[in-house]
Amino acid sequence: MKPLRTVVLVLGCLLLLPSVALLFGGGALGVGYAIARDDDGYVEVGLDRLQTDTAAIRSEEADFLTDPGSPDWVIDFIDVDIRIAATAVDGDDVFVGIAREADVEDFLTGVAHDVIVEVDSTTPEYERAAGTTTGVSPRDTDIWVASASGLEPTLEWEWDSGSWAAVLMNADGSPGVAADVDVGGKSGAIIPIAISMIAFGVIGVALGVGLIVVATRRTGAHAERPTTAPSAVAGIGEPSATQEHPVALTARLDAELSRWKWLVKWILAIPHFIVLVVLWIAFVVMTFVAGVAILFTGRYPHRIFEFNLGVLRWSWRVNYYAGSGGLGTDRYPPFSLGREPDYPAVLDIAYPEQLSRGLVLVKWWLLAIPHYVILAVLLGGAIGWTDDSDGWRVGLPGGLLGVFVLIAAITLLITDRYPKSLFDLVVGFNRWVYRVVAYAALITDRYPPFRLDQGGDEPSGLPPAPTPTPTPAAMRESESSESETSERETSEHETSESETSERDTALPPPVPPDHSSRSQR
Repeated sequence: MKPLRTVVLVLGCLLLLPSVALLFGGGALGVGYAIARDDDGYVEVGLDRLQTDTAAIRSEEADFLTDPGSPDWVIDFIDVDIRIAATAVDGDDVFVGIAREADVEDFLTGVAHDVIVEVDSTTPEYERAAGTTTGVSPRDTDIWVASASGLEPTLEWEWDSGSWAAVLMNADGSPGVAADVDVGGKSGAIIPIAISMIAFGVIGVALGVGLIVVATRRTGAHAERPTTAPSAVAGIGEPSATQEHPVALTARLDAELSRWKWLVKWILAIPHFIVLVVLWIAFVVMTFVAGVAILFTGRYPHRIFEFNLGVLRWSWRVNYYAGSGGLGTDRYPPFSLGREPDYPAVLDIAYPEQLSRGLVLVKWWLLAIPHYVILAVLLGGAIGWTDDSDGWRVGLPGGLLGVFVLIAAITLLITDRYPKSLFDLVVGFNRWVYRVVAYAALITDRYPPFRLDQGGDEPSGLPPAPTPTPTPAAMRESESSESETSERETSEHETSESETSERDTALPPPVPPDHSSRSQR
């Protein structure tokens, strides 16, 4: 793939990813708000019973557009209304009010009360503010911007800029407060925001898909090429992928491998890591696009195949240089999506001629689960233990594969020799990983074998491709062809015999030898 097409493809993927998030996020926001709100437009949350033996319960400060200079149009656009509905439990009138945070602190100075510092789901967590005096009646102060009292008071307030706090008390200020409280809110901006998110999402998806189409479409002379990517030409240490064995991975251990350079390779590879983060985001998006194409056409788009294979090749080279691929070379990996056959780590995947439309829906998650369990041990640090009582955990960073690579690296540092047996094992594990990745990325329908093929080269002596069973139509065609061949041979034989007979008939009879002349001599 040309560099310009690669750039366009990456830009399309990067645009498509947030656009899809905006599209689904806006839809979820709009539908969720429409379903959850009541007849008055409020989305309400019921808290567990609020109860204290002190004189009051208040919320922590709630900041909303704290800058007093915020434009009025911003506040008008957001248009947030708050509703607090309380129901007294003990039969005494309760009071709910909202005031500025500073005024609430002054009002409750010296009064013992509880502060709600966090709400876990619907359960509030309190923090006690010490005090000794009994609170005064909240009705005797004019600090409230909104308030209500009674057995079932309901407060409604249009939120304004500033720092605010809500207070729950007995109407007479006596200690011992208990009430069931529902808190609700509504905003006139939610529906416009949801519609805007959907609109920008649709535009972004359209632009992203357009860029992807431009980058992946086949034009000109290239469109006349066969849709199959030729597999690599087999050579010494070079993989050759086939339809029967679609993933081929090799690695070559450097003869002069530095005993200490592996300590800093991960720092040297940081530019590659940054690029690969972007490429893998694009890889995920492109795999989704390819899955949709396979679902409708049964074919993996060739341009997307080239790009995704390039990302896997790039990842394998960097991983072999500075990661759990083995640290088996000191040669810096090239910034390339191409094959790079001269590099010590090479990956080849055969282009799939035809793919199952049905498997695309299940193979990447359901069918691959057994392999995911194995990869979790190899790569995910799944080995470890946890002590819940003390809250600590010990695991293996990088998984089992990372541990093997670390052992090999330490051995190299001490002995100046990379253990060949560990090299073969590590490359075998990576071969397993990339087979599973190719299967999960929908590139092949060949189920990855549960087989550890160790060594730097692809194993020889793999089982041959199965002989296809002839169909009845093919058998009839073969029999017809054999019959025609037999008849033709019989006809040719009869013709040959006839021509021989005619030639013998046309020849003159043999002349007997003349014995008289010999007698006269």
